[in-house]
Amino acid sequence: MEEKQKTHQGTELLHDPHLNKGTAFSALDRQRQKLEGLLPAVIEGIEEQIQRVLKHLSLKPNDLERYIYMTGLLDRNETLFYKVLMSDPTRFVPIMYDPTVGEACLKFSDIYRRAAGLYITIEHKGRVKDILRNWPEIDVRFICVSTGGRILGLGDLGANGMGIPLGKLQLYTACAAVPPNKLLPVLLDCGTENAQLLKDPLYIGLRRRRPKIDELDEFVQEFVDAVQEVFPVCCIHFEDWKGTDAIRLLKRYKDKICCFNDDIQGTAGVALAGLIGAMNITGEKLSQQRVLMFGAGSAGIGIANMISSGMQAEGLSHSDAVSRINMFDVNGLLTKDRTDLSAEQTVYAADSKPTKDLVEAIRAVKATVLIGVSTVGKTFTREVVQAMTEQTERPVIFALSNPTEHAECSAQEAYEWSEGKAIFAAGVPFDEVTYKGKVFIPGQANNYYLYPGVSLGIYGAKPKRIPDALWIEGARALADLVTPEQKEKGMVFPPQKDILAISAAVAERVAKKAFEKGLAQEKEPKDLGTFIRELQYHPDYSEIL
Repeated sequence: MEEKQKTHQGTELLHDPHLNKGTAFSALDRQRQKLEGLLPAVIEGIEEQIQRVLKHLSLKPNDLERYIYMTGLLDRNETLFYKVLMSDPTRFVPIMYDPTVGEACLKFSDIYRRAAGLYITIEHKGRVKDILRNWPEIDVRFICVSTGGRILGLGDLGANGMGIPLGKLQLYTACAAVPPNKLLPVLLDCGTENAQLLKDPLYIGLRRRRPKIDELDEFVQEFVDAVQEVFPVCCIHFEDWKGTDAIRLLKRYKDKICCFNDDIQGTAGVALAGLIGAMNITGEKLSQQRVLMFGAGSAGIGIANMISSGMQAEGLSHSDAVSRINMFDVNGLLTKDRTDLSAEQTVYAADSKPTKDLVEAIRAVKATVLIGVSTVGKTFTREVVQAMTEQTERPVIFALSNPTEHAECSAQEAYEWSEGKAIFAAGVPFDEVTYKGKVFIPGQANNYYLYPGVSLGIYGAKPKRIPDALWIEGARALADLVTPEQKEKGMVFPPQKDILAISAAVAERVAKKAFEKGLAQEKEPKDLGTFIRELQYHPDYSEIL
C-alpha cells in the first residue's frame, strides 16, 4: 500500500479526510504542520479514538442515525472510519449497507450533507470523459455504477440511489481491504419514474422521466468507452439497475470489457458457493442435482446461469446442464408451451405439462434443490418442504429473498418440516436451531461473502474480462473454507466474523485462475498469497507521512 503524503498544513490538513489524524497528531506533527492550537491538548492513539466513536454510536437512537454519524466520520477522517469498520465487519456492515442503506437511500436527499462520488447526468452526453477526469485520483481500479433504477426492493429511487455505490465500495475495503483510493462511486442520473421524488423540493437529481432504451444505451456506451480511456485498467461494477437493463447490459459487455453485475453474478456466485457447500456435506456432485428456481427474474436467471456454468465445469454439456434446471414464476412452472417468456427464461423452459402448484412442480421435475428468489414470504410451506424430502435424502432449500418478511420460509420451519434433513440457507440471518437435540446453524447467502474477495483478486491480476470461471473458482474457494465441524452443523458458509481472511483466500484463488486462463494483465508473482496481502489496505496512521 502506498503511503499517503501530506500536502497541506493547518486547517487544510484537518479538513482533508485522507490525511487527517485528528487528536492522533503527535506534538512534533503539530509543530511542523502548523496545527498547534487547532487541536485540544490530548494526544491519542487510534484505539482511543475508536472508543470515542463507539460511545457516540451507542448514544444514537437507531441505525440510520449511526449511518449518518459514520458517513460524517468518513468525511472527516478516512483512516479512522475504516479502522472502525474493519474492526468488526459483522457489526458495522449492516449499519453502512443492507439493511440500513435502504432507509438511507429513501431519505438520501434529506440527509445529504457533502458531495461524494461522481454524479454523471444524461445531460452530460458528449462530455462524459471530461466529467470522469474531474475525479482527483488517476488510478481508479473499480467503479461501482448505478442508475438508481431498482434500489434493493424499493424500486426506482433515481439519484437517491447513490447510497448504493457508496456503500458497496465501502464493503470492498471493509471486507477485503481493497484500498479506498482505488474506488469510485458513480451515479448515472437519467431521471426517475418516481413521481413522489419528482415533486420533492429537496430531491437532488434530475427532474425528468427516464429515457427510452436506445437513448439510455447510447449514454451507457459513452460512459463505458470513457472509462476505458480515462481509467484503462478499471473494472466496472454495475449495481441496482432495473432488471431488464441489468440483463441486457451485462450480456452486451461481459465478454468485451472487465465488468460484472453483482445483483446477477455476485448473487449467483454466493448461491453457487452455498450449493457447493451443500455438496461438500452430502458428498454428491453439483452436476447430479435437479434445481428448481422459485422466481424467474434477473436474480433467478443469474443464479440459474451460474449453476449451469458450474455443472458444465464438472463435465456436463450446456444442453444437459440447462435440462437439470427449471424455473417457477407467478404464472407457474416455465414450460415450452408458454408464450410469455423472455429469451433468457426460455432456455430453462421444461418439456412438461404446465402447473401453478409448486408442490406438483417439485414432484414433476424431481427437484433436489429449491432456491427461492421470489420476494414472496412464506411460500415454502410445510407441504413444499415435505415434497422436497420425497425427492432426496438431504434436500437443499435456499430461501434467499429479503428482508426477513419476504423469506420463503424460516430456518426453524425448514429444519422441522424436513425432520432435520434439509440443508438450509437464507438471504437474511436466522438464529441457530436445535431440533431433536441437534444444533443446526443456517447459512446467510450474503453477497459480501464473495464479491469483495473476487474484486481483490481482480485488483491483483487485472484481468481483461471476468468470465463465469472466476466466479465459480471464488465460490469453490468460499465453500472450501467450511470446516468438518461446521459442516456437521449444516453450515454451507464459513463464519462471517472471518470475512477479511475469507476474502483474502477467495482473492488468491480468483487471481490464480485469471493467471491460468491467460486473462491477467499483471505479471504472475512467485508467491501469490504474499502478493495479494501486500496489496491490501491497512487503516493505520503510520502510512500517512
